[in-house]
Amino acid sequence: VQLQASGGGLVQTGGSLRLSCAASRRVFSNNGMGWFRQAPGKEREFVAHINWNGGSTYYADSVKGRFTISRDNAKNTLYLQMNSLKPEDTAVYYCAASRYAYGSSKPDSYVKWGQGTQVTVSS
Repeated sequence: VQLQASGGGLVQTGGSLRLSCAASRRVFSNNGMGWFRQAPGKEREFVAHINWNGGSTYYADSVKGRFTISRDNAKNTLYLQMNSLKPEDTAVYYCAASRYAYGSSKPDSYVKWGQGTQVTVSS
């Protein structure tokens, strides 16, 4: 296993969660990384991405100002801090490694995917 997402759970509206994605150095150190999510009956959608050194980040409009993507290259770990959670944030969240040094909002740009972690926000 090269990407392992964790940190999901059940939280009330307005609450916070921090997702983590542990990666093997081989797929992490020089790669852009991203978070995507998929709700039941919906297509996988982009959440946030970050470039290889953390100097550049980008967010979907739906999470901008509430979510923060970050990475610790020394620990080969990607994070997604999620604040002010809403019921519409309920989904399985996936981390992914880009084929490039930068991230992307396009799933086709990613070559490795984690197994996903469930986030459920109750109203």
